[in-house]
Amino acid sequence: MNKLTHFNDSGAAHMVDVGGKSATQRVAIAEGYIEMRSETLDLILQGGHKKGDVLGIARIAGIMASKKASELIPLCHPIAITSVDVMLDPEPERHRVRCEATVKTVGQTGVEMEALTAVHIALLTVYDMCKAVDRGMTIQSVRLLEKAGGKSGHWRRQSDQP
Repeated sequence: MNKLTHFNDSGAAHMVDVGGKSATQRVAIAEGYIEMRSETLDLILQGGHKKGDVLGIARIAGIMASKKASELIPLCHPIAITSVDVMLDPEPERHRVRCEATVKTVGQTGVEMEALTAVHIALLTVYDMCKAVDRGMTIQSVRLLEKAGGKSGHWRRQSDQP
């Protein structure tokens, strides 16, 4: 097993020095879900929410959040993101919305934290916009699906649908 990289030899937390790493194309894909009552999802899908386009606003929130990951996560590097794609797909048969975020950069460190942050904030935005009608919504299974680039290369989660 590899050692934790955010601790120095004396055990103190530090930001990893990526200065000697090569800049490569890097991609990370993350996903998550928000479960809700079927009536809540119907309200979202019918566009009947008085706050507006819930999924459109959540998508923009996810994009914005990916660019703020280093401000939220103490040892996360600020990154020049080259692309962010946030998709929110309703799954009516399961009374939920699936969010998938793909983040890309050309740099010395990966974008996993940016993709995970995008998913979390997009789903939190759905919660915020719909909490007046459904406080029992549940955000779940936020996880990295795939990452590519850098020294560690390509990694993909083995299939296990939640």
